Amino acid sequence: MGIRDKLLDLKRRLSDRRMYSVVIVLIGAVSIWGIYQFKHAANLRQELDNQYNRAFYDMVGYVNNVDTLLAKSMISTTTAKTAGTLQEAWRQADLAQTNLGQLPVSQPVLASTSKFLTQIGDLSYSLNTQNVKGKSLSDEQYKTVEKLYKLSNSLKKSLDELQNDLGSGRLKWGELASKGASLFSKASANNSMKKLESISSTFQDYPTLIYDGPFSDHMTSSEAKGLTGKDINAEEAKKSIKKFLGEDKIQDITDTGKNDSGPIKSFNYTVTFKGAPKDQKANIGVTQKGGHIMWMLYNRPVKESKTDMNKAKQIGRDFLNSKGYKNMEDTYYLTQDNVATINYAYRQNGVTVYPDLVKVKVALDNGEIVGIESKTYLLNHTERKIPTPKITAEEAKKKVNTKLKLYGSGMAIIPTTYKKELFCYEFKGKLNNSDFIVYINAETGEEEDILMIVNTPNGVLTM
Repeated sequence: MGIRDKLLDLKRRLSDRRMYSVVIVLIGAVSIWGIYQFKHAANLRQELDNQYNRAFYDMVGYVNNVDTLLAKSMISTTTAKTAGTLQEAWRQADLAQTNLGQLPVSQPVLASTSKFLTQIGDLSYSLNTQNVKGKSLSDEQYKTVEKLYKLSNSLKKSLDELQNDLGSGRLKWGELASKGASLFSKASANNSMKKLESISSTFQDYPTLIYDGPFSDHMTSSEAKGLTGKDINAEEAKKSIKKFLGEDKIQDITDTGKNDSGPIKSFNYTVTFKGAPKDQKANIGVTQKGGHIMWMLYNRPVKESKTDMNKAKQIGRDFLNSKGYKNMEDTYYLTQDNVATINYAYRQNGVTVYPDLVKVKVALDNGEIVGIESKTYLLNHTERKIPTPKITAEEAKKKVNTKLKLYGSGMAIIPTTYKKELFCYEFKGKLNNSDFIVYINAETGEEEDILMIVNTPNGVLTM
């Protein structure tokens, strides 16, 4: 049979309805299988990318922490504090290296970065051991730490830029395997790390937002010292809301239950306002004792910013004063979505009392108060018996590292992790273009804490 006859025979077979149906089914099955395999492969790639992303983000966080800890170690003047700081730097460098090894980049490419993190860890461990024995850093050791700090700062900035390229899709994880050599630069002969290429400053995973207070993690108490007044019922709580927000502005107050747990028990409500869209409501909590407004959040959109921060701070201060929160001083703030969240701390006899904290949200379009949170104030506020300092400001100043160029000072009460308050001198200064706050115990002269202050477009952060 010739080729022409075979083609005609195949055409006759395909003309048969059954054979045609079989071919269609086979084609459909193959297509479905192909689509399934494609989606399955895509899901696997996405899952792998997610694992790489998680390892990368964790690594950036650990590198940021190392950078901060090295900076603090240069400020500290006590061997015990320096030892604790360097011990943590050693741990964070080790964690950063572990996550670095999980990235899809060949080991030769990672070698210089990994070696750098190892050097930080080894030096930190060595100096920590020395400090534990009571021996301070020598001038040469200080210069080494300072050099490592500058290099870690460069690495941190470069990783921030790399994260931005990955997040925007300009760079894929698969490309890192082939382009890694140009991204992770090698250490030069004089031990300095070149800046990593092709990299943003959008990813900054700071441990603490300072608008929550420099010591927000410690601002807890088993009893509410600031609660005053008698126990109230739900109807009396509504009266407190009307007084706080203005009865003429309120359309309706809806009971949403109550919270009977913790040191501060509360009634919770949703408030609708006259003339406002139905979806723009305020949620508010009123303490069962005394009828204090513990928190309020009004969820209206704020589309523009026309109020500057100095005016917003004054608006918040005046608002707190009108609500019975006297002697409150703005300290730090954060702006987001055209709303400023400002931290106000209580001032007693010229001393900043950080545990007595109230946060106020100010809408920057018209200066309206759209939020307040006074829980930590209600937990901690009381009139302290502030002792007479046992050392003078000049004596305390001598406890601060002389390399820190001071530009401000004051007195403060700060909380600790072990539920105790400390009376300290507060010194603000600058080193290597970075701002720090150092707390020196006004009674013992001990260095109690060091904070690194970072100004960002959205506010002030601390590490």
